[in-house]
Amino acid sequence: MTIKVFGHKSPDTDSTGSPIIWAWYLSEVRGTPATPALLGEPNTEAAFVIDKWGFDKPEIIAGVDAGAQVVIVDTNNPAELPEGINDADIIQIIDHHKLTGGLETKAPIDITIKPLACTATIMYNLMGDNAAKMPDNIKGAMLSCILSDTLEFRSPTTTDQDKDLAIKLAKELNIDIAAYASEMFEAKSDVSAFSDADLIRMDSKEYEVGGTKFRVSVLETTAPKIVLDRKDSLMESFKTVAAEDGVDEVLLFVVDILNEEATLFVPNDLIKGVAEKSFGASVEGDTVVLPGIMSRKKQIIPNLKV
Repeated sequence: MTIKVFGHKSPDTDSTGSPIIWAWYLSEVRGTPATPALLGEPNTEAAFVIDKWGFDKPEIIAGVDAGAQVVIVDTNNPAELPEGINDADIIQIIDHHKLTGGLETKAPIDITIKPLACTATIMYNLMGDNAAKMPDNIKGAMLSCILSDTLEFRSPTTTDQDKDLAIKLAKELNIDIAAYASEMFEAKSDVSAFSDADLIRMDSKEYEVGGTKFRVSVLETTAPKIVLDRKDSLMESFKTVAAEDGVDEVLLFVVDILNEEATLFVPNDLIKGVAEKSFGASVEGDTVVLPGIMSRKKQIIPNLKV
């Protein structure tokens, strides 16, 4: 049986690259047939990385068969995984998010959750000496995951392990980190082809806070004006997306990578209260700038209050 390796819905670079990396490791090093998969179309940055390093786009799957062997990476949250995930045979989880709960396994499994910025960094550590066997394209995927998740080391989630590994990989690949990260972020910022609903869902996770279900969306960009100019139409789409996705509210943060700040859209009094209680913000109008806010994992989700 071939193992399917996949990350969360709305796959970003880490949830696209890490399945590719780990499927390579399982197949080529461990001798266990494995294939990467995606739970949706990769975002523009992830698509750029796939093309840059010459990978075929992994199969996009909507679900998994009961009893199918799977490895889950870059999440442990059932809300971000296919329905029926607990009927699959989960054999491993590799993640760097908080433990959510709700996953069930058929037997004891191998679980690694570390407070690092990137799942790919954890994978490098798990490989041990076998990491030296990585071909250049796998190294490139790993470097891309780290630069994406750390926002080129700007994110407060960045650890010395993440940064040191990225520098090591870039040296081996003869890549200038600043130039390559700029290419990646430019690809991530090109959102002109996406509908408002697609944009809201592109990099989003579902979280419940105080009985209120949120879709927490983050758009990381070096060109925030492109998104902010669509503010009115985006906010008009919030109710439709919330209704279709079974949540109460949408929180949309536009993260300005270069200026290291986020702009939160404030369509109603509930979101205004969230901004004030969660971030100590003073809200006037339908947006509020949150200086220094870069990370959903470390700065947004842990602080959410209603």
